[in-house]
Amino acid sequence: MNSTTADIKITSLIYNEFNMYICPNNIFIEPVQNTNIILNIDRIDFTSQKQTNNGQIPTESKSQTIAGILGVVKLLIGPYIIVIKKKKFVGKINGHDIWQLIDIDILPIPKTKLHLNETQVRMDIEYLNMIKQTFNTPYYYFSYTYDLTHTMQRLYNTSTSFVNIPMYERADQRFLWNHYLLKNFCMEHHEFCVPIIHGFIAINNCVLNGKDFVWTVVSRRSRNRHGPRLLKRGIDLNGNVANFVETEMIVEYNNTKSSYVQTRGSIPLYWAQYPTLKYKPVMQIAQNENHLEAATIHFNEQISIYGQQILINLIDHRGAEQELERNYHDIVSMLDNNKIKYEAFDFHSECKKMRWDRLSILVNRVAHEQDSLKYFLLGSDGKLLILQKGVFRTNCVDCLDRTNVVQSLLGRRILTVMLQKMDILNFGQKVEDQLDFESLFKSVWADHADIISIQYSGTGALKTDFTRTGKRTYNGMLRDLKNSILRYYKNNLRDGVRQDSIDLVLGNYVVNAEECASLSCPLEVKPALKYFMYPIILMIALAMFMANAVFTSEYNTGTYIFLLFWGTMVMCVLSLIFYYGKEFVNYPRLSSFDNGKRLHHHQS
Repeated sequence: MNSTTADIKITSLIYNEFNMYICPNNIFIEPVQNTNIILNIDRIDFTSQKQTNNGQIPTESKSQTIAGILGVVKLLIGPYIIVIKKKKFVGKINGHDIWQLIDIDILPIPKTKLHLNETQVRMDIEYLNMIKQTFNTPYYYFSYTYDLTHTMQRLYNTSTSFVNIPMYERADQRFLWNHYLLKNFCMEHHEFCVPIIHGFIAINNCVLNGKDFVWTVVSRRSRNRHGPRLLKRGIDLNGNVANFVETEMIVEYNNTKSSYVQTRGSIPLYWAQYPTLKYKPVMQIAQNENHLEAATIHFNEQISIYGQQILINLIDHRGAEQELERNYHDIVSMLDNNKIKYEAFDFHSECKKMRWDRLSILVNRVAHEQDSLKYFLLGSDGKLLILQKGVFRTNCVDCLDRTNVVQSLLGRRILTVMLQKMDILNFGQKVEDQLDFESLFKSVWADHADIISIQYSGTGALKTDFTRTGKRTYNGMLRDLKNSILRYYKNNLRDGVRQDSIDLVLGNYVVNAEECASLSCPLEVKPALKYFMYPIILMIALAMFMANAVFTSEYNTGTYIFLLFWGTMVMCVLSLIFYYGKEFVNYPRLSSFDNGKRLHHHQS
């Protein structure tokens, strides 16, 4: 039996404000809406239980206000509880308040650190900072009453009993970002625990033709095969692909609700592009892996969730990306599934010389498929009017810049259809002709591009000048150059720590309490001497070369020999650094990772 709009509003209770008391032997968490119960966390044996509030909280205890519990993580000192310290109201979806996570607190449950040695205390702080770094990556969202992990269509297609299941249990596990943190804590205390998603949400109150409506964009990042850009590519054994994002556009008007879903994700083959200090590392397609089996698992899941798949591949048909495009095409042909259609569009070739108007060729080519797949529409009486029967799955190499441009164009085209159907736009009117709304549309999709890109690559997106203005500009190209340089720096010199931080939060690495005692700690692995020496020698050689080139008042044979010597030193050291490139890259330390050397660390 399908849910109605009213059914979706019935949710299992999650309290939205708490008083937390940190006492010598206990941590008490008291819901403001129901002070008759408390959550009692024992700081000695680390157990937690829900109790009737019979005055267990010492009267002299000071309280702090929190907005919910995100879960528990075990580090060297023992378990830490992660709580929401600050939140920001974003807007309403289907009448439910949506919040953005602004700040967290990570509080140790053990009452003392005396059981740790000096090294363990230092490593525990490092682990703690890594978790904070993950939660400082924008943006995390949550709702106490609305399940943000599901699309409107998935929520509609549930039984009436579904809404009475605790939100943690009924969530789409792909997008439940704090799944691991809640796994062993939430089952008995779900009223205190807040499920979160990672991605992007923009909720906008709009007016067209004198009609007020709400237009929303929600993007949900998958926690499977998650990590930074060059460290996570392609597919895994379970059919999960890197940088998989589900994007939903929602329109609400006079109790009528409509949504449209697109997906993006890395090319579903076993391939890698590990950083090596080169600007564009070589793309490597695994030769001894069963690509067909993994792709079959991936697309079977996608079809079961979304229906028909229109695969838009935007990578180059020549050069470095050519082999990847051919292999993707061949795998889709081998799948021989009538619910999958492959559309290749060489973005860079078609739009060269800033001819971005040629993207209309692609949009027109797939217009028939887009119309036939439709969108989701629920009438004001809760009656199903239209069901979306499939999605466009778009990718480029990173599934960021080119992908976002095309997704925004497809989104705008179907939004015109949705607004006309809901009688917000008159027949013949288009979104792009409504100047104020078109400006908002472009701005939201450009912001969306930047945030999804920061989460995957560490910088804002490229090509957002086209998304914001509809034109490719030279100022936009300069901004892209800046972001490209910043990406190079972060992907080579910072992303290893970022991957480790993500693995801690997602439970891909579990800290063992014996690290730095009877077991080695992977964070103690020290790089080789040349990791420090070569850059120091390079800086000295470069400084000497520049000093002689700039500050010498008179040039003679000795000066030229001096310049030649230090210039040669600069070139030789640079050559050595790039020759041993992988050894200078900041690779992950916590989990087994093939960076040219197979690393093994213990994992609980």
